Amino acid sequence: MIPPLRLLLGLLAWLAVGTAGVRAAEEGCPGLVASRDLPIVRAALKPNEVGVTFVGHATFLIESPQGLKIVTDYNDYVRPSVVPDVVTMNRAHSTHYSNNPDPGIKTILRGWNQAGGPAPHWDQQIADVRIRNVVTNIRQWGGDATIPEGNSIFVFETADLCIAHLGHLHHTLTPEHLKQLGRIDVVLVPVDGSYTLDLDGMMEVLSALNARMMIPMHFFGPSTLNRFLDRSRQQGWDVARSESSAITISRDTLPGTPKVVVLQGF
Repeated sequence: MIPPLRLLLGLLAWLAVGTAGVRAAEEGCPGLVASRDLPIVRAALKPNEVGVTFVGHATFLIESPQGLKIVTDYNDYVRPSVVPDVVTMNRAHSTHYSNNPDPGIKTILRGWNQAGGPAPHWDQQIADVRIRNVVTNIRQWGGDATIPEGNSIFVFETADLCIAHLGHLHHTLTPEHLKQLGRIDVVLVPVDGSYTLDLDGMMEVLSALNARMMIPMHFFGPSTLNRFLDRSRQQGWDVARSESSAITISRDTLPGTPKVVVLQGF
């Protein structure tokens, strides 16, 4: 027999997922594939190691050697079971930002200007992580209008690794974008092929970045993910599926050539 408290919590979680799907659909994005309360328990990282956990949709938990916890595209529907120290957000829609973040979060970095105008250009050193952003444009839902600087690619530098989260990228990158980004070792890439950048464009972006590890996100089912993986193999990139939602990365363990690593979480 299911204890009453557990049953109530399960019902509330089910309702939250259903609400998320409806609101996302209203904003031009299909319902979330992953919405879970992940129990994240990680052994202490070595000074040259970074922990990356796929929480779901476009949300990852990044952990530094000194224990700083960062959550990308923090929102109200897909959250890790820990309260992060730092969160980043993107304008795309409500599955990528929150107006009600946990009060325990110390630093909130929004990748767009809530009051309109130019986006903030972040470049902060927090504990052992440098966090900066490179802004790109974003399409306006329901039309062809472009919102300048509506998306931010956040870059996290720690343990001699540069990890980039492409956010809700809607266009290919210019030489100036690539110059601002610099060397990228690990890229967290949206692969839906429609709500963000189309698949041809995303392949162009990934080829230009030439990151040694690519971790897909923002897909809405196995068929969408597999389409991206097939194209990746055509590019000559290795593809591996992890049995876990979490991975520990160091410069020493990066693959020698570009590789796609699929983390569990969908």
